[in-house]
Amino acid sequence: MKIVAHSLNPVGRTGGRAYLRMLHDVTADQVEWHTAPDYKRTYRTRRWRKLRHLARLAPTIHALKHRPGLFVWDDLSLLLFTPHMRARTIFIFHHYEPLQHDSAPVEAMLWQRLFAVLPQCGAVVCVSPYWAEFLRDRGVPDVQVIYNAFDLPEIDHARALDRQACRTEFGLASEAIAVYVGKAVHWKGTECVTAALRADPRLKVITTGSNTIDSATAHYDLPRAPYLRLLRACDVGVFAPQMQEGWSRCAAEALLLGLPSLIRPIAGLGDLAHLTEQPAPDFGRLREQIYERATAPEAETKGPYEALARFDQNYFAYAWNRVLLQATAGS
Repeated sequence: MKIVAHSLNPVGRTGGRAYLRMLHDVTADQVEWHTAPDYKRTYRTRRWRKLRHLARLAPTIHALKHRPGLFVWDDLSLLLFTPHMRARTIFIFHHYEPLQHDSAPVEAMLWQRLFAVLPQCGAVVCVSPYWAEFLRDRGVPDVQVIYNAFDLPEIDHARALDRQACRTEFGLASEAIAVYVGKAVHWKGTECVTAALRADPRLKVITTGSNTIDSATAHYDLPRAPYLRLLRACDVGVFAPQMQEGWSRCAAEALLLGLPSLIRPIAGLGDLAHLTEQPAPDFGRLREQIYERATAPEAETKGPYEALARFDQNYFAYAWNRVLLQATAGS
């Protein structure tokens, strides 16, 4: 008999939605998933977006109160749960970043309340050791780490593609050094990298995603398969966000695809940089660093690949099935 579990609908392109989608996929044989709408991603206007989301979601959560099963939740709307519902909840904590607050000053108070009620949950899972320690410092004693994971056959297929063919597909000249800097969204640091490299015409800065900042780079908003081909075509990754990220799927996938990188060791990215032994960007000599990384021997990319390849879908399924079974036994 399948476990019944409720979550928000894993629709969207953020790392958190990718994590939740993979969770649904790898546990589909063991879990009967029921989803609630994630309204906060439907509003064009950011201001008060999370508060409007909470107000719209409240009736749905009220209706779930007496429904059987677990809750696998990763949203501020945990505050609308009853204590009994929280006892049946596995909460996924991705990261906390006040720069992303769209409902200030109320949102900061909601987050502090969330930290206070997390110990009522049946289990709390986060995506890197940094965030586990962050929660322990805020009074959440029992936190498990289940890293972002990857579809390794998909990664290996892209890694085996002819790199020159991929460069031709995206019009990258042979003399160009393609520098992938991640998503062109707020606080990812893409503007800083672009400004630092603007004077060198040989360095071609590449971004992906929805381009909410109107980035003046070579920008691509691509489906999954061509996105991986674009990564395969690039030479170096630079990830220098101002914001505190969970574990940065963009940076991890760039490393898996063989890009020697520069990673700012902030929050979860610090865990990723340490695990894969990637140096930090130095904006005083960023151009020189990129030329050095672009000429790194191919053998140097094997270590990061091997470090991250452990986190495949089998790892993810095993870790999550264990948590789900424990939560079912305790509910």
